[in-house]
Amino acid sequence: MLLTTTNALEGKHITRYIGIVSGETIIGANVLRDIMASWRDFFGGRSGSYEKVLREAKETALREMEEQARLMGANAVIGVDLDYETVGDSMLMVTAAGTAVVME
Repeated sequence: MLLTTTNALEGKHITRYIGIVSGETIIGANVLRDIMASWRDFFGGRSGSYEKVLREAKETALREMEEQARLMGANAVIGVDLDYETVGDSMLMVTAAGTAVVME
């Protein structure tokens, strides 16, 4: 399955637009990770543990979107957009959305 942020692919022809698909995930940060991140904020630097959790959440959202598209009969998702939002004090929501299509 092809996932792309563009609305068209050079050399490919879209034969059918199926519809909007999305995948969402909400992840929570644990207390230890929050404490370590607050120290990183104070002293500076990157938070590897948060980056890892964020990467996993993005992959999960993309995987869910791809599975929804596959179930609808698509072989590609175009116009993919990723959105990151905070929920409450220690939750992060990642949403992936795009248009499921059939391409030649």
